[in-house]
Amino acid sequence: MANYPDLQTPSTRLSEITALHGTPEVAKRMGTSRRTIERWVSGETRIPTHAVLAFDSAFGGLIPPGEPDREADITFIDLFAGIGGIRLGLESAGARCTFTSEWDKFAVRTYEANHDSAHRIVGDIREVDPADVPDHSVLAAGFPCQPFSLAGVSKKNSLGRKHGFLDPTQGTLFFNVAAILAEKRPRAFLLENVKNLLNHDGGNTFRVIRNVLEKDLGYTLHYRVVDANGFVPQHRERIILVGFRDGGDFDWDRIRPIAPAGSVTMDDVLHAENGPEPSAAPYVNPETGQVADKYVLSDRLWAYLQAYAAKHRAAGNGFGYGTVGRESTSRTLSARYHKDGSEILVRRGHGENPRRLTPRECARLMGFDDSFVIPVSDTQAYRQFGNSVAVPVMRAVAAQITTVLKSSAAERLAS
Repeated sequence: MANYPDLQTPSTRLSEITALHGTPEVAKRMGTSRRTIERWVSGETRIPTHAVLAFDSAFGGLIPPGEPDREADITFIDLFAGIGGIRLGLESAGARCTFTSEWDKFAVRTYEANHDSAHRIVGDIREVDPADVPDHSVLAAGFPCQPFSLAGVSKKNSLGRKHGFLDPTQGTLFFNVAAILAEKRPRAFLLENVKNLLNHDGGNTFRVIRNVLEKDLGYTLHYRVVDANGFVPQHRERIILVGFRDGGDFDWDRIRPIAPAGSVTMDDVLHAENGPEPSAAPYVNPETGQVADKYVLSDRLWAYLQAYAAKHRAAGNGFGYGTVGRESTSRTLSARYHKDGSEILVRRGHGENPRRLTPRECARLMGFDDSFVIPVSDTQAYRQFGNSVAVPVMRAVAAQITTVLKSSAAERLAS
């Protein structure tokens, strides 16, 4: 079998391997997509060090391992990953993803189009033995909120005992998060959920979660409801839970946007519509920059939304559509946006029907760069961005987490 001692760069080494074995075989052995291999070979994207180190096992020693990446010594797993918004935050802080779980096939399509991984995406975390999850520094999860109750569970069995969380959380997806924390004991976790988690089931749901994380599993918990307004031009309140196995100086006050709330506006999100915008196709005409007609509300739908809003105003309710201009901050983008877009409609001038945001504008509203690929239908894209995290918020939180972890590691080395 040949070997390549003279090869100097990972992309060159991978190119030689691909020439020998073919892209499909390389992708199969590396547990990633053919498109990812093509990007690595062409130099379009940097080959992660963990992938370079995986070449040896994948190809029987054909490729000598490269030097370890000292900047990526914090690893994380991405559970209920969606389209990878939390991952982008942690990677911006120098962390490296080693495991991903996401069950929705459309979200997986978007995830794979945007994130290079040497590991396959696991569909259902409930089918994974926690012992089979790779060791990691940080567990990240945008876990769904499911109801569970302490009713019928004795305090003796549910609190203060090792693995006591099994009783009150069994059957919920939070159980899977807790089971992995118990088995792998990562140094930290980053969890995200809707702000109503605090009051769900009269506060009982959050009480159980807090007991599990603090009392059963022994983590130091920090939590806060954070509004993304200022990071992005959107009121979007989400609860973020950060925990550390060994404690640490985590400070929520350091997690704030550079610009004050209100100074980041929809002008940063909306298509300019005043000239060519080739990168925004197919959502706009690439030559004129005008948003495609299909995003403009029909006369029938616009009449219905106005009548619906008038009806609820008369009844003293606050239900109805919301419109924005370039100077505005929007309401919360939801996963139901694909139905009628009523919570965020873009004004188009007097006498003109408003329009929905395009999927690219939704991506920007959530803090995704324009390089983020949208490979799915508009309906799926609206659902995905409506369910996503605000990426700049995750970047700020991840920076604090990695600062704490690096500080505590430095203290251990110095002692």
